[in-house]
Amino acid sequence: MKTPQEIAFTRLLKIMDELREQCPWDKKQTLESLRHLTIEETYELSDAIIENNMPELKKELGDILLHIVFYAKIASEKNEFTITDVINSLCEKMITRHPHIYGDVKVENAEEVKQNWEKIKLGKEGNKSVLGGVPKGLPAMIKAERIQEKVRGVGFDWENTEQVWQKVEEEMGELKAEIISKKSTKKTEEEFGDLLFALINYSRFLNISPETALEKANKKFIRRFEFIEQKINEQGKSIVDSNLTEMDGFWNEAKKQGL
Repeated sequence: MKTPQEIAFTRLLKIMDELREQCPWDKKQTLESLRHLTIEETYELSDAIIENNMPELKKELGDILLHIVFYAKIASEKNEFTITDVINSLCEKMITRHPHIYGDVKVENAEEVKQNWEKIKLGKEGNKSVLGGVPKGLPAMIKAERIQEKVRGVGFDWENTEQVWQKVEEEMGELKAEIISKKSTKKTEEEFGDLLFALINYSRFLNISPETALEKANKKFIRRFEFIEQKINEQGKSIVDSNLTEMDGFWNEAKKQGL
C-alpha cells in the first residue's frame, strides 16, 4: 500500500503530465522561460520565512516543488533525465556527504559535519577549488556569506569574535581615511566593500544572517515611512509638501508605537 506521501507525489506528477500535454501555457514553457519565475518564487518563499507566515510558507513550498517537477518533465522530454534520476542523485549525494550517518566517520558537532562536507566536495565530488561551488550569479551579500562559510570549512577563519570586530573597526578606519582624503572614488568603493565583507563575517560569529537582518530593516523602514505618509495624508497634504522636521516627528512617533 502506498503512503500518503507517495500518493500525493504521484498525483502531482500525473497533473504535470496532463498540463504539459493539454495546457497551451504549460506546453509553451522551456527551461529558460521558467528560470525568472523560479527566482521570483524563491524570493516569495524567503518572504514567508521572514514573516513566519506558515500558510504562505506551505503555498510557496508547493510552488517551488512544482517548478522542480516542471524542470524534470522538460528534461525527460529531451531524454536528459527524469524526476526519478533527480531524486536518486540527491539521495546518493546526501549519503555521500553524511559518512557519520552512513559510514564509520565520527563527528562531535555541526561544525565538524560542515568541514567534512568541504573535504568530500574537494575529493569525491571533484571540485577543483574550495570556492568552486559558489554560484557566480548569487547576490553579493549571500555570495559573501557562502564564501566565508566555505573557507571556514577548511579551517581558514578567525579564532574568536573579538578578532573579527577588530577587523571591522580596522576597515571602518580605512574607509574613513579614504573619505577624508577624497583621492579616489574607486578606492573608497573598495574600502566600503571591505567593510561590508567584514560586517558580514562578524554577523556569522553572532549567528545572525545579514540578508535576513537587512530585509527586516527594509521592512521596518517601509512600515515607518508608510506611517509618515498616512499621517501627512490625514492632514490633507502630500508627502512632497512636507518638510524634514515634520517627517522626523512622525518617524519618532512611529518608533514609539513600535512600528
